[in-house]
Amino acid sequence: MKPLGPIPQGFSSSGGILSLGGRPVTDWVEQAGETPLFLYSADMIRARVAQLREAMPQRLALHYAVKANPFAPVLKLFSDLVDGFDIASGGELAMVQNAGIDAARVSFAGPGKRDRELEAAVAAGVTLNCESEAEARRALSIGEVLGRAPRLAIRVNPDFDLKGSGMKMGGGAKPFGLDAERVPALTREIVKAGAEWRGYHIFAGSQALDAEAIADTQAQALELAARLARESGEPLPHCNLGGGIGIPYFPGDAPADLALIGQRLEERFAALPEELQGTEFCIELGRYLVGEAGVYVTRVVDRKVSHGEVFLVTDGGLHHQLAASGNFGTVVRRNYPAAIATRYDAPVEEEASIVGCLCTPLDRLADKAGLPRADVGDLVAVFCAGAYGASASPASFLGQGPAAELLV
Repeated sequence: MKPLGPIPQGFSSSGGILSLGGRPVTDWVEQAGETPLFLYSADMIRARVAQLREAMPQRLALHYAVKANPFAPVLKLFSDLVDGFDIASGGELAMVQNAGIDAARVSFAGPGKRDRELEAAVAAGVTLNCESEAEARRALSIGEVLGRAPRLAIRVNPDFDLKGSGMKMGGGAKPFGLDAERVPALTREIVKAGAEWRGYHIFAGSQALDAEAIADTQAQALELAARLARESGEPLPHCNLGGGIGIPYFPGDAPADLALIGQRLEERFAALPEELQGTEFCIELGRYLVGEAGVYVTRVVDRKVSHGEVFLVTDGGLHHQLAASGNFGTVVRRNYPAAIATRYDAPVEEEASIVGCLCTPLDRLADKAGLPRADVGDLVAVFCAGAYGASASPASFLGQGPAAELLV
């Protein structure tokens, strides 16, 4: 029997059924009219933002990384909760604009920006985190055509990474950002060209649970920002220190110590070098803000036994929850937190695997887990589904289509 990951705090039981937003999930499924279904808790999102605000220095602004979950009601909720938004495509720019978010609060990172994306961003007044000299020059040329000075920052490829991070975004050769030693020259070129200079974006990694490593990386980012500003000879108006704070997904994972991260950053802010005295700072978080606030609900459509093993076949699967299936960069497959939502308080009765409806052996949401006995019609809940679920899974695979989504 393989253990399941830890269920996040904030979920409860109502009459033995998983409850969210003060109602059992069966009510939300009835309201949506179908399964599979993503449910996102507004209260849990608000609580997470409040927790961050309490732990972090007042000087530090908070940005939401739209890629984690671009569901329109979620974006509108964040509009009143965070200071800015970070996007990674022209499509995400349209999403934030459709949600009524002021483009002046938006920054745009990501390699391979197309000219039409740069044009839309410059026209809207979005800050472009330039990933190369060529991209910066294209943005400047587009600004000349539009008769508008582009708002430009430089994404820096630091010579360090975030230790223990699930995805390393810095250190060594990377497709992201400009190698640090080339940043001062491009900074001077951008300022001389008449663009609105917006500073640096330094993102070293993501999905880390080691608070010491996160704090050390932030310290290195501050040191790097000061050195680059000094070498460029230009003031540094803004510095995005990246994200990196992860959430527990797997057995044995523990949450990052937010208080320690905030304390260490406060100490650094109290002793900033002259080059950073007037700089505005932010961190950008996606998964940490929404990941644990979401649950994926799917229905058992068949119960079968093969060579003595029980399989609960659902109407969902990896086409909505690619990460939970172990196919989103996981080296060793481990179980996400999951439960039989309609038997939430029932004791473990059997070992069973939860599989999806796709004709591939990769479509497995829980492997040989200890669960209450479930039958056709029962609902299965897969937790930590608020980030990189609906937005990062191949919903069109085999023509299945997207799951329903509700902010509750």
